[in-house]
Amino acid sequence: MNTQATPSPQFYLTAPAVCPYLPGEMERKVFTHLVGPRAAEMNDLLTQGGFRRSQNIAYRPACESCRACVSVRILANDFEHNRSMRRVLATNSDLVSTVYPAQPSTEQFSLFRRYLDDRHQRGGMSDMSALDYAIMVEDTHVNTRIIEYRRREPGSGISNEPKGELLAVALTDMMSDGVSMVYSFFNPELEKRSLGTFMILDHINRTKALGLPHVYLGYWVKGSSKMGYKTRFLPQEHLTPRGWELYDPSTDA
Repeated sequence: MNTQATPSPQFYLTAPAVCPYLPGEMERKVFTHLVGPRAAEMNDLLTQGGFRRSQNIAYRPACESCRACVSVRILANDFEHNRSMRRVLATNSDLVSTVYPAQPSTEQFSLFRRYLDDRHQRGGMSDMSALDYAIMVEDTHVNTRIIEYRRREPGSGISNEPKGELLAVALTDMMSDGVSMVYSFFNPELEKRSLGTFMILDHINRTKALGLPHVYLGYWVKGSSKMGYKTRFLPQEHLTPRGWELYDPSTDA
């Protein structure tokens, strides 16, 4: 009988850095590497424990004086669209979404750059090159997919591979209990389409179809305008010191 213990992941702590969400705060992160044959299993466990994935790294906040970052997951099977969400779905009814292996393309990078230049000119990703983008997509040891959202060309048919204009892209991890939206971007000029909301709604529908319960959205930061949209998708759970608990919007009033 083999009694050799399975190697445990090694965790590390980053040096303090300026918080990108709350002014006057400093952030630290604890992280580990997601590599090897158990990477997918470890990604599931860590995501369920409040970690996020970036390439082959899983991380979560470990700030000394702030606990504002809260992990959020939507309860897909109980989700109901409100009126504005139904309008978003109707507005984007001309789009078709297609799932691919985690492989980058020049077309994706072009859209990615347009998104960054419009929305994140001063962020940590603002100077990413085509090689950086390729690494972001391909450097994964878990079950990751690229979902492309295109405008359906008239007469193209629903069975053909879509060739219309690429409007949005989502990098998504497929997990044992749902999906995790790692990163998404879209054409920033099409504000009326609410493509960010549309992609989340599409992921909820996909998760329901798979018979799985959760859509992981990453961190919600109370007081950060960048993160406020995440609490609109109800019902959802937040990870607290007591575990995952149903979120009550009235407590933020």
